[in-house]
Amino acid sequence: MSFPGRGGKLRELVSRRDLLFLLIRRDLQARYRDSFLGFLWTVIRPLIQFLMYFIVLGQFLRAAEGIPNFAIYLFAGLTLYQFFNDTVSGATGSILMNSGLVKKIYLPREIFPFASVGGAGFMFLVQLSVLVIAALVFQALPAPVEMLWFFPSLALALVYGTAVGLLLSAVNVYLRDIQYLTEVVLMLAMWASPIVYSWRMVSDVIARFSLPSWILELYLANPLTLAILGFHKAFWGAGSPQDYPPGLELRMLVAGIVGLVLLFVSHRVFTRLQGNFAQEL
Repeated sequence: MSFPGRGGKLRELVSRRDLLFLLIRRDLQARYRDSFLGFLWTVIRPLIQFLMYFIVLGQFLRAAEGIPNFAIYLFAGLTLYQFFNDTVSGATGSILMNSGLVKKIYLPREIFPFASVGGAGFMFLVQLSVLVIAALVFQALPAPVEMLWFFPSLALALVYGTAVGLLLSAVNVYLRDIQYLTEVVLMLAMWASPIVYSWRMVSDVIARFSLPSWILELYLANPLTLAILGFHKAFWGAGSPQDYPPGLELRMLVAGIVGLVLLFVSHRVFTRLQGNFAQEL
């Protein structure tokens, strides 16, 4: 974020926090307006997705055989991925969805992608509650100290999701195909992360075919991969040290620093592009 002498965008956004919360509430209500089950869909949708992957991949395709307590492993990865997915996809279309407000009144344009991040955060908390309850029922939680991995993992997903969403929300005003391209990339990002398979499977495949070691390093350079690995350490107690790459803490620290730089750059680009939002819309 920029911090000029007059207080900067951050202070302006804080001063309009009531409007931010109002936009978050409006977006959440709009998702399930006129729906009989309402916010219950925030639980039903991820559970159906989980069951689909668990049955088809875990049982029919036998992915569960190499991963103990596969149900919790799968649901933990899906929970964090869904938060990242909702953050990026929601923020990308946020300026277009609020074009009426953008053209009529002045307010910090960043408030719209941030409202999408807030809505994704609410959905995440609901799904996280289901994950914690399921982990308790299956007695899958690790030692309490291991659960502290939750915080850096969530921070990585939040920083990168916000940075990418903020950038794409501005570019999408000028290039409307961005929102459709984003959907495809997010789908690929899921399969490029250890959600329905383990990191050890990737490592074994690379070793079996004698592939260059940089391929594995490239795989681990994905911040979403690191965030999901950390989330597994926080909620999947069946994992062993062999299920995680060496130096995961350092990798996440470096990824976090890069993510903060990306967030700063994304905001600078957003600031440069927002001047013509009203005309483009």
